[in-house]
Amino acid sequence: MKPLYTLVLLAFLPLYAAAQETPAVPVFAPLVATEVSTAELMWLKRPIVVFADSPNDPSYTTQMRMLAEDPAALDERDVVVIIDTDPAAKSEWRLKLRPRGFSLVLLDKDLEPELRKPLPWDVREITHAIDKFPLRRQEVLIEQPAGR
Repeated sequence: MKPLYTLVLLAFLPLYAAAQETPAVPVFAPLVATEVSTAELMWLKRPIVVFADSPNDPSYTTQMRMLAEDPAALDERDVVVIIDTDPAAKSEWRLKLRPRGFSLVLLDKDLEPELRKPLPWDVREITHAIDKFPLRRQEVLIEQPAGR
């Protein structure tokens, strides 16, 4: 009888291991402005571009910490974070958006700037602003099931 229990246990062991896997959690991985072009993101992602004159800028470090706190909320809204802390590099993003010092620029999927902030914003404020964008409202309407 014991061999039968062992056989049944071994049969269900792979199912138990599969059930223990944790769901994928979005990883906060900002992109460097010089390594990503606007053409790559058009109509696919909503860029949040964080500018600073140095990676040691206190506003920059605060902003990056705030963005890392809730990557799932940003991922749900197709947000990609782009960082530019080198004014001398003159990235495509810096030439297009022309920031001065620290700046947080939120663009929609058409890559038009929707919001500029001179101070750090937390994810909750950013997601509320995104949810008011016309393209985001269309996405939410499309995602809703029929009959609502």
